[in-house]
Amino acid sequence: MSNPTQLRYSKEHEWLSAAEDGVSTVGITEHAANALGDVVFVQLPEVGDSVTAGETCGELESTKSVSDLYSPVGGEITEINEDVVNDPSLVNSAPFEGGWLFKVRVTDEPADLLTAAEYDAEIAG
Repeated sequence: MSNPTQLRYSKEHEWLSAAEDGVSTVGITEHAANALGDVVFVQLPEVGDSVTAGETCGELESTKSVSDLYSPVGGEITEINEDVVNDPSLVNSAPFEGGWLFKVRVTDEPADLLTAAEYDAEIAG
């Protein structure tokens, strides 16, 4: 399992892309997707919602459990991935590509986001 080096990661297993025009993409890591098992339902925040870094903003339901989804940053939701809503298995099959969850206009970025190497060490630990 290789975590893309251009992304940053939260200790709650979300990833965050670099901002383009102030907007970043958020998803869950392959490690989290594997731990969840087959994702069968996603509940995402709505466009226009405000999210707070480290706070719950949705849920992922798998055949094994229901897990909270946390926002790695604070900001306003600008887009959700309708493909994942319609086909939650994308979270498992392509967590870093087609399985992204939402886009957020970042207003607050915590200092504790991890690099890929730091995240690898965190999950190995």
